[in-house]
Amino acid sequence: MKNYINKNIKQLANYLMIVGFSFAIGAMTTYAQAKIISSVKPIGFITEAIAWNVTDTEILLPDGVSPHTYSLKPSDLLKIKNAQLIIWVGEDMETFMPTVLKNIDKQKQIELMDIAQIKPLLRTSHEGHDHDHDHAEDDLSEHHHRGEYDEHIWLSPKIARVIAQTIHDQLIKLYPNKKVLIDENLNKFTTKLADTEQIIAKKVINVQNRGYFVFHDAYGYFESQFGLKNLGSFTINPAVQPGVQKLYAIQQELKEHQAVCIFKEPQFSPAVIEKLVNGTDVRIGELNPLGTGIAVTKDAYSQFLLKLTEQLLDCLNDK
Repeated sequence: MKNYINKNIKQLANYLMIVGFSFAIGAMTTYAQAKIISSVKPIGFITEAIAWNVTDTEILLPDGVSPHTYSLKPSDLLKIKNAQLIIWVGEDMETFMPTVLKNIDKQKQIELMDIAQIKPLLRTSHEGHDHDHDHAEDDLSEHHHRGEYDEHIWLSPKIARVIAQTIHDQLIKLYPNKKVLIDENLNKFTTKLADTEQIIAKKVINVQNRGYFVFHDAYGYFESQFGLKNLGSFTINPAVQPGVQKLYAIQQELKEHQAVCIFKEPQFSPAVIEKLVNGTDVRIGELNPLGTGIAVTKDAYSQFLLKLTEQLLDCLNDK
């Protein structure tokens, strides 16, 4: 009886090992299929537009995760290893990528900050803002990256065109037999983007003189193109309640510069924001620079810009 049980256990163990191995091979095969991987969602929106009906695309970072602090999972490493093309911004944005990509063929990578046509369009960090407060403080709210240039490049429609063209050129190398479709996708993207820019320019014309503060200095490209009045940014750790002196200093800034709004992001608790605006007429808005909640489709990039515009208008417009 004992030998019979041992034999069955061995057979079961062998079966499970074979099933597990088959599952692993299946997973490897799935990830090895033609995939274009973008690091962050807004870049993924542009990628999807150009790769529409050409190949599968995937976004590395899930919704609501900061590219500055993300830790890669084993499944992410597998995706990157088997991707045909990896598109990312730069080492000051996705700090985890350089180490991961050092053993990946350079021909399979697009580091957007290294593209020659993008470099003349870059803004230096905090360019054009009159106020930038308390950056010497310890800060975990995504301000700790201090590169020379602002790497939130997906918020520039001008740079988005260059990104789209770069992805287009690379996809034609990968899929030369689909050139006509890839060309068509690029043309549709640029036409849609031009229409979207006109819509946004008309929408914001009445709020261009209404000043506001932000907590995450990410919107410079968008603000510059559409003539918005960002008065500056406050650096506070969203996990720590600001002290009385800090609260008072921020409240004085808001009053002094006659700010209409202060824009938070999802990581800030309502209690902290309420304390900051207490005793002022400043309204609270929320901006999302990463396209959280937007489905990945060929028109997603324009939807992303329009949603950001609506978030700005919701707070800046006269009530």
